[in-house]
Amino acid sequence: MNIVLVIIDTLRHDHVGAYGNRWIKTPNLDALAKESLRFTRPHPESMPTICVRRAIHTGTRTFPFRHWNPTSEDRDFSWGWQPVPEDQITLADILKKQGYRTLFVTDTYHQFKPSYNFHQGFDIFQFIRGQESDRFRPNWLTSRKRLHGYLTGGLEMEKQRTLLKQYLSNTMGRRNEEDWFSPQVFAGAAGLLEAAKETQPFFLVADSFDVHEPWDPPRYYADIYAGDYRGREPITPTYGSVEYLSEDQLKRMRALYAGEITMVDRWLGHFLNKMDDLKLSENTMLIVISDHGMILGEYGVSGKPTSLIGPELTDILFMIRHPDGKLAGKTSDFFASTHDVAPTVLKAAGIEVPDQMEGEDLSVLFDGKEPPARDHFTVGYSNYVWVLDDNYAMRSKNDGSSPVLYDLRKDPEMKNDISSQKPEVAKHMFKDYVIPDAGGKPLPNY
Repeated sequence: MNIVLVIIDTLRHDHVGAYGNRWIKTPNLDALAKESLRFTRPHPESMPTICVRRAIHTGTRTFPFRHWNPTSEDRDFSWGWQPVPEDQITLADILKKQGYRTLFVTDTYHQFKPSYNFHQGFDIFQFIRGQESDRFRPNWLTSRKRLHGYLTGGLEMEKQRTLLKQYLSNTMGRRNEEDWFSPQVFAGAAGLLEAAKETQPFFLVADSFDVHEPWDPPRYYADIYAGDYRGREPITPTYGSVEYLSEDQLKRMRALYAGEITMVDRWLGHFLNKMDDLKLSENTMLIVISDHGMILGEYGVSGKPTSLIGPELTDILFMIRHPDGKLAGKTSDFFASTHDVAPTVLKAAGIEVPDQMEGEDLSVLFDGKEPPARDHFTVGYSNYVWVLDDNYAMRSKNDGSSPVLYDLRKDPEMKNDISSQKPEVAKHMFKDYVIPDAGGKPLPNY
């Protein structure tokens, strides 16, 4: 059996039709959900970008970020942001040793550093340069006049402008939609499918940095959702307060995000059509997962602030399509996570799972069985944790202080903090969920 793994960055599952969204066009993801087992409560085990990918590729939790030893250039990133540890084997390593041809295409530029070994175990890897602040071209190629066409502001204005100067320089010369990043990723992955067909079995990873900002799909995508806008384009989140944005500007920011999703969905569809054309769908397990979400004006902010870790950031997309059509269109409310991907792939392929991998084998669901019960789940994000079970959800600092608690039975939209009314529940969730998941010891502090 071949394995195809698609990773989509910054996609909240409430912005996908199959997860209940009614205004964003995601026809290919929606059609895929009808052919797949869809997890309704998936979460990353930690976040953001690099932490998630470490867990996906190794099956090992990055939380609670012990032994984080960042280089000087990584200190501005989140805890746990570092290469795959040298003592951890990757999914690609194992599959390659078992005779799989391993292929990787991505524009997620954080993985491109020479010291970052995310291409470990891959026979072929294609790095598509130029996303976000990737130092691909001299940033002084962007003139002040061109920069003026984009809206920046708030406390992070200078950081936004610096990022945009680099990004706009990186993307000079784009003419057709095929020149955008997600089209390049999925077209590159489709090309690798044609080559891989001759050397089955294969393991192919297509890792798309979109839907991550800057959100600048071809204008017609954003115009689907806010076509009457004529101002400067707010293509980056504020990473702080959205007070400086007018109502129309905030609407446009959300439309840009939605347009980016629709573009990614379209090009994922081209890739899936190629699988069908090559008759590979009938002997290939397909996994599609996102890494984390994005706050888009909720709480009066936009971005990924650690202090607001919650459903807008942690509710991800996760679907598995079995080549035999098993459980097509079915759902599971198991607390599935990013570190479940590697053991699930290995077990589905009939390969022994190494002790290093802490995730669960979700492939047992296709045989009518259940993975070992998870009665709760924890997500780490720098010095904050998010923990939930069937009844409650809680956010706190990683020492248990400053808790925010929600009763999911009475308040499923999580509007009312009841931590002062039920401090014993917050203490229980930290003591009995977070600490055991962190290995029974206090969480580290950097």
